[in-house]
Amino acid sequence: MRIRGIEALAGGQAGNSGETRADAGVATLDRRSFLKLTGLAGGGLALGVATLAQAQEGGKPKAPPPAPQAFLIIAPDNTVTVAVNRLEFGQGVHTALPMALAEELDADWRNVRAALAPAGDPYKDPGFGMQMTGGSTALNHSFQQYRELGARARAMLVAAAAQRWKVDPASCKVEQGVITSGSQRATFGELAPAAMELPVPQQVTLKDPAQFRIVGKPTPRLDARGKMEATTPFGIDTQLKGMVVAVVARPPRFGGKVKSFSADKARAVPGVRGVLQVPVDRGGSGVAVIASGYWPAKMGRDALEVQWEDTGSKVSSQALFETYAKLAGQQGTVARAGEGDIAAAIQRAPRKIEADFRFPYLAHAPMEPLNCTLQPEVAGGKVQSVKVWVGSQFQTVDQAAVARTLGLAPDKVVLNTMMAGGGFGRRAVPTSDYIVEAANVLKAWVAAGHTEPLKVVWSREDDIRGGYYRPLHLHRARIGLDAQGKVVGWQHTIVGQSILKGTPFEPFMVKNGVDATMTEGIVENDYDLPLQMSVHHPQVDVPVLWWRSVGNTHTAFVKETLADEMAAAAKQDPVAFRLARLDEKKHARHRAALQLAVDKSGYGKRKLPRGHAWGVAVHESFSTVVAYVVDVSVVKGEPRVHRVTAGVHANRVVNPLSAEAQIQGACVFGLAMTRPGFAIEIENGAVKNSNFSDFPPPRITDAPVVDVFFVPSQDNPTGLGEPGVPPIAPAVANALFALTGKRQRQLPFVMA
Repeated sequence: MRIRGIEALAGGQAGNSGETRADAGVATLDRRSFLKLTGLAGGGLALGVATLAQAQEGGKPKAPPPAPQAFLIIAPDNTVTVAVNRLEFGQGVHTALPMALAEELDADWRNVRAALAPAGDPYKDPGFGMQMTGGSTALNHSFQQYRELGARARAMLVAAAAQRWKVDPASCKVEQGVITSGSQRATFGELAPAAMELPVPQQVTLKDPAQFRIVGKPTPRLDARGKMEATTPFGIDTQLKGMVVAVVARPPRFGGKVKSFSADKARAVPGVRGVLQVPVDRGGSGVAVIASGYWPAKMGRDALEVQWEDTGSKVSSQALFETYAKLAGQQGTVARAGEGDIAAAIQRAPRKIEADFRFPYLAHAPMEPLNCTLQPEVAGGKVQSVKVWVGSQFQTVDQAAVARTLGLAPDKVVLNTMMAGGGFGRRAVPTSDYIVEAANVLKAWVAAGHTEPLKVVWSREDDIRGGYYRPLHLHRARIGLDAQGKVVGWQHTIVGQSILKGTPFEPFMVKNGVDATMTEGIVENDYDLPLQMSVHHPQVDVPVLWWRSVGNTHTAFVKETLADEMAAAAKQDPVAFRLARLDEKKHARHRAALQLAVDKSGYGKRKLPRGHAWGVAVHESFSTVVAYVVDVSVVKGEPRVHRVTAGVHANRVVNPLSAEAQIQGACVFGLAMTRPGFAIEIENGAVKNSNFSDFPPPRITDAPVVDVFFVPSQDNPTGLGEPGVPPIAPAVANALFALTGKRQRQLPFVMA
């Protein structure tokens, strides 16, 4: 996902803390467990942005910042705990950001721990002004921030050592968590109490990258062992004393409402504690079944007898494609005007390419379904404050949404960030839909006279049918070529819902009626062609949202398959065609990534087995360029990807192990878009899909060998969570054309 200008979503000040589970390597950050971790009672160093702000104003800090606002804690036992201001849901930020801080601190990496920060002002993204995880921005925005925090803490420890030994700080050396000066020696843990009393330096000198000993080195993830041993708690694992579990019967159509229901059979299920009508997303209503655990709650829901009003969406996928095709033939909102009379140039051209491309709705379908746990403090029959445990990508937004729903001040909502089993954008919803729903269930539960903590859990079917999809899109391209195959004009129209209209993001990201997330990846015109682009944003009763790599999921496919088609028309090699049109200065990173993938794959030099073909695609998203060269065959009428060679320009790579895994995972994730059945089908306002059986992700047997190579760079890291997704589908489609002579005009592929 990509987000800009989101300060408007903050909605209030951040709260403090709550209670949760933790293990030695991975922890959420609440006041009680934080104090236990940090050893502050015995004297330690807590460094947070509140202290930094005081230092920048020239004053000496009067006291340590409140524990939950600390980014760094050095305990007397030399343990270094780093607060991670993001959600960790597989991308490796739980290790990469501590690596950046530990590098400048000169800590012993064996003593470094990481903790997920709760919702709090100090943890807001320094570029966005809110606490969030998205847009592949974690390292891009916070790498420098964490380096500076580490450098400031190091300087404070050195100053404490120099004062103790009465020596010049310049004589002190720091290595692996130990400071020495001559024969004198002290550990970070020994110096931490004295360092805490010192002012935070206003300016620090960061290391020369040539001195890095942690950053850039393959480093096992801090959260790996806990996840392998199943000791790391995810949001869905949260257990509280006396907790009840709720599942919600939601309307089959988006925006539908309950007409009537009978709860007699549901209440007869052992363990069911209550059945309550509650508001759900998009102005609808549903029925919550609350029980002693998930299974009795689900069984109770299965036994419900609900009559739904004949309201809500009536839309169908096939009808939308037909409507969109008609819209594509009409004048849309201009996204790129182009130069000259492009329409006339196409009309005069002796050769033309005319194509429609279709892309269905897609669900996020993370491995851990949506869930949210709330523990209320109740007085007078009303919620006075609440603690929340959730794997949130939008901590600031979600905290404010819970506060609004329960009629609380934001500082009465403690939102604890839990590990999440995937998200791909679904846990970053401007409406906070599933969290607001959970708060509404809690509100009804308390109104019914209860005070127990409550967890709302979605089933896999709930998750896939529950809304917020990658929008359905239709592209129409008309390209004119002269007799030599040179492109003389390109008219392009995209039709699809805006994911931003009607949200607080609209003022920042919808310009002149164009949702920038829908045109990204193609409107930039990397190949410097005479391009004219327009869009249509129809209003449709289907909730939509960013999906891993957002608009690039469809724009890259269109751009890169058309690039191959244009290369064929010009009778040029696809790689040569691209390199000839990528400016040597403006697109030096594109060229480097593409050439690296080509060189490492053996493209053009190595002969493939009979029945195999090369496919190529290169695309930039989130400031990272990924080029794929693929080796593909057709087996039993279906494409088989044997090997993928990736050339990646992501600037500095902080942790090569995680970076390689990100590209490999994104590649397989992107391959899902090509698979038969990987489409959300909507009929008469209801989603037909239910589970992985009819929304099939790639299996391990579908995963190709993925070799990943990075272009060396000393520049600040760019995004890696999403850029590996867009180029894989067009690369495979281009190989399929070489094998079958058929162009793929839609996802998933149609092979017949």
